[in-house]
Amino acid sequence: MAGGAPRIFVSHLAGVPVFDPQGDPVGRVRDLVAMLRVGTMPPRLVGLVVEVASRRRIFLPMTRVTDIASGQIISTGVVNVRRFEQRPTERLIFGEMLDRRVRMVEDGAEVTVLDVAVQQLPARRDWEVAKVFVRRGGRGGALRRRKDAFTADWSDVTGFSLEEEGQGAENLVATFETLRPVELANVLHNLTEKRRAEVAAVLDDDRLADVLEELPDDDQVEILGKLEDERAADVLEAMDPDDAADLLSELPEDDKERLLALMQPRDAADVRRLLAYEERTAGGLMTTEPIVLRPDATVADALARVRVRDLSPALAAQVYVCRPPEDTPTGMYLGTIHFQRLLREPPFTMVGSVVDSDLPPLAPDTPLPAVTSHLAAYNMVSAAVVDAGGSLLGAVTVDDVLDHLLPDDWRETGFHGMEGATARGE
Repeated sequence: MAGGAPRIFVSHLAGVPVFDPQGDPVGRVRDLVAMLRVGTMPPRLVGLVVEVASRRRIFLPMTRVTDIASGQIISTGVVNVRRFEQRPTERLIFGEMLDRRVRMVEDGAEVTVLDVAVQQLPARRDWEVAKVFVRRGGRGGALRRRKDAFTADWSDVTGFSLEEEGQGAENLVATFETLRPVELANVLHNLTEKRRAEVAAVLDDDRLADVLEELPDDDQVEILGKLEDERAADVLEAMDPDDAADLLSELPEDDKERLLALMQPRDAADVRRLLAYEERTAGGLMTTEPIVLRPDATVADALARVRVRDLSPALAAQVYVCRPPEDTPTGMYLGTIHFQRLLREPPFTMVGSVVDSDLPPLAPDTPLPAVTSHLAAYNMVSAAVVDAGGSLLGAVTVDDVLDHLLPDDWRETGFHGMEGATARGE
């Protein structure tokens, strides 16, 4: 759903079917999961509780929802079928917010929550609760007049949000909810080990994955080791495959294999492929999830893929054209197109006709110094990694190269010099 889209009242989503990108049914919406924040800040909508065919209820993150329209929801990517487990900072909108008695801030009048409206924030992938539809007075009673029901801003009612008093991990997470992952990583790095584990326990999987990617290796291993195995596998699935592989490579062999066995087969397969390469080579540095298009795709298709919010700037800078299959390892690699070239071509142009086939790809065993020279020589922020058979294996991005060129302790050094909010706890 595009940013700036109109508000959606959650009563319209009850029982709505959920489909995967191919149009196959996944299940039906049974609830929505909101994360409360301190004070009057509206809760962030983090995902949906979906009941699948086996009657198991699973969690579908909002980051994997691509469209809510016409009485259906479209998801993207592989759906994790593990049973949904609610976390301390989370509230179920149907189960815990609707029919709840709260009070108006202005006059203290008691109202009952009849419905809640959610909205996607402009130019961001985040969703939040925008409005509440309430009725004056408590539950039940005689038939009420129409004017007794009205829509209010979230900040106009009280009785939902976390209390600011105390230093529970839930409050700490809510306080720093707006921080970028690297800034929250700075906060966690400076907490005690006990406090760090408490905060990690209440972060949602996607948020914790983003933060782990910004932490030093020792902190990553420590935090992952304190999670239950199934949760640790979920977080590894949410990480970029190259970062997950780097983290797993720091673990004892038994622990690594146990977590890989718990991961979704497709995610585990990507990580295993990366673990097979030496760390400081193109194969060990690459991500297995670049933008891949068939030659008969159009420039409009390519630009739509580039606009996906979850992509890093380095991965969004260019697309790779390959024959089917499009998942890595792909069919025959044909070449690369930088997004600036895409902007100069008519939308209906097929990408196969504008591909740059002269830019040489990297072999998976290319050592780090040669990878660095390649990016510098061709003024690129990412480069294709292709095997001897001509299949695209992935792409090396400049940020991953920098991670391995900087001193081993660069994250700790950067944290000490980073300005902004930090927190210490016992």
